[in-house]
Parts: sequence; C-alpha cells; structure tokens
Amino acid sequence: MTALSGNTAERKTPTLFGAIRHDWTRAEIEALFALPFADLLYGAHTVHRRHFDPNQIQASTLLSIKTGGCSEDCGYCAQSIHYKTGLAREPLMSIEDVVAAAKRAKENGAGRFCMGAAWRSLSDHNTDRICAMVAAVKGLGLETCATLGMITDAQAARLKTAGLDYYNHNVDTSEEYYTKIITTRTYQDRLDTLAHVQEAGIKVCSGGIIGMGESRADRAGMLLTLVNLNPHPESVPINMLVPIEGTPLEGTARLDGLEFVRTIAVARILMPNAFVRLSAGRESMSDEMQALCFFAGANSAFIGDKLLTAPNAEPSADARLFARLGISIMPPACEPERARG
Repeated sequence: MTALSGNTAERKTPTLFGAIRHDWTRAEIEALFALPFADLLYGAHTVHRRHFDPNQIQASTLLSIKTGGCSEDCGYCAQSIHYKTGLAREPLMSIEDVVAAAKRAKENGAGRFCMGAAWRSLSDHNTDRICAMVAAVKGLGLETCATLGMITDAQAARLKTAGLDYYNHNVDTSEEYYTKIITTRTYQDRLDTLAHVQEAGIKVCSGGIIGMGESRADRAGMLLTLVNLNPHPESVPINMLVPIEGTPLEGTARLDGLEFVRTIAVARILMPNAFVRLSAGRESMSDEMQALCFFAGANSAFIGDKLLTAPNAEPSADARLFARLGISIMPPACEPERARG
C-alpha cells in the first residue's frame, strides 16, 4: 500500500505506511510530521483500521502504590524531593489495598492495571512485595503493568515470573532535549532498563511527554528512539504535560492541540501494532480534540479520576464521550479484536 493517494502526499513521503520497520531516520519522521493534517490523519487512520478495531479502546487504571519522596529531579514531577509541591510522602501500599483497588478498577471496566512507585530504582528489599502484588492482581484476570524506575536484569526476570505483562519506562523526550528535563538519570539508563525488560520477555510500555518546551524535531527524536527498538514497544503512552505548581515546568505554555494530534498520528504510523495510549492531560482536552486523537490511532486510555498524582478525566465524562463516539471498551484481559478488511 502506498503512503497516500494523491500526488502531493506521495511527493512528500515515498514511505510505505504500515510497514514494520526498525531503520527509520529522523528526516523521515519529520517528513511525516510535516504532512498536511488531513493527509497525515488519513494515513494514520488507514494503518490503525488495518491493525485494530477503530471503535474499540483498551481502558487502563494507574495506581500510585508508593507516593512522593523520589530522589530524581524530573522537571515535570510533583513527587520529586527537589521541588516544593505540597505532596506528602507515603509508604508502599499493602498488598490488600492494592488488590482492593484493582478489583474496583476491573468493576469500572479496566482491562489493565498499572502500579507506579515513586523511587529512582527498584530495591531488592521491595522486590518480593512488588512480585506478590503483581501475582495477586494477575489472579484477578487483569493485565498487569508496573512502573518502578530502573530495574536490573535479575529483577526483570523475577517480575516476569510473578506474572508482569508490561513494564512502563518512558524515554520522555529526545536524547538531545533530555538533559533540560532530567539530570539525575541518563538517557542510556532508560534504554538499559528497557533492554532488561525486553530480555526478560516482558512487554514494553514506553512513550513520552510532549509540551515541555521541546521542538517538533525533539518529538520526532523521541519517536525515533522508540520505533528503532526491536521489537517495537507494545504500548506507547503519549502524555500532554500537566504543569505542576512548584516544579520547574510550572507555567509552561500549552502545546497546540493539533500538534499533539499529529504526534499521536505519527506514532500510529511508525508502530502499527502498538497500543497508542492517550495518557496524561486528557482532563484539559476538549471532546473534539480527543475524538481526533482516537481517529488518528489512539486506542487506549486511562480511566479513573487520577494518574498517580495528576488529575484525569472524570469517569462520567469519559462514558458520555465514548457513547457519543460509538467507542466500546475491550473486556478485561482480552486481546483486541482485529479489524477485518
């Protein structure tokens, strides 16, 4: 299948849309971003429809199992000890409380349950408790996901044995822009953790945050890192920055909504088989903007009123939006129904 019908689109990009590749160049990705908006969305939706049911999304819930007190200096994060955000430090939750939250998430339609802990890296001391949580949540019939900072190859193997399906570790932005956002952990540290996850046979959940003052070239660079992983990440969360009072990114000008939609569309074209997750920032997006994101290839979203410590779209508002769009939620622990034709 050629990229798009029409001489203009074909002249701008000779790339085959929907091909599984690991050799993309930044110039090729920037060319996708530069396509006319209608051409880009047409191409992305065509790819999306070939690989997924365009009227179905996966619903996930994200729970902060250990809040605050993180030694990292991520410029967007309320949980860093480097910033005064008014967030109280809390200990690691009990297994019983995590299971209770997972049960509620399943009752509300979530098919994947994600557990996030605010620390630089997973300690061996906490690995036993995390593995027990994973096994208990898995036993409820939910897909499991965890985001625990950096992990070793041995810890990844243990998490896999416990039943962890996905491990989230975002690259956040391009390698060039990264040091403007984080200085306590290197870009290579992030790639090393992703390598440990893949080697253990756990699915990778990795994406980034846009609207942190980066350029379009940086957004292309972030996606370049992800698309040249082999295999591609199975889940790609695209977050819109939620500026948190007290963090260095407080007051950052909001990114143009259409640029966010473009990022979703390019991610879909680059990684046809991935869940492209519409993540943080939805609570401030209009219904129309979210509808464009789903059309452009987003097929996963977090449900619930909170993402770790950041606000999320209200469940009732989600229900109304999904009904208006004719979107259904995948059943828990269910693989997506592939589109026919």
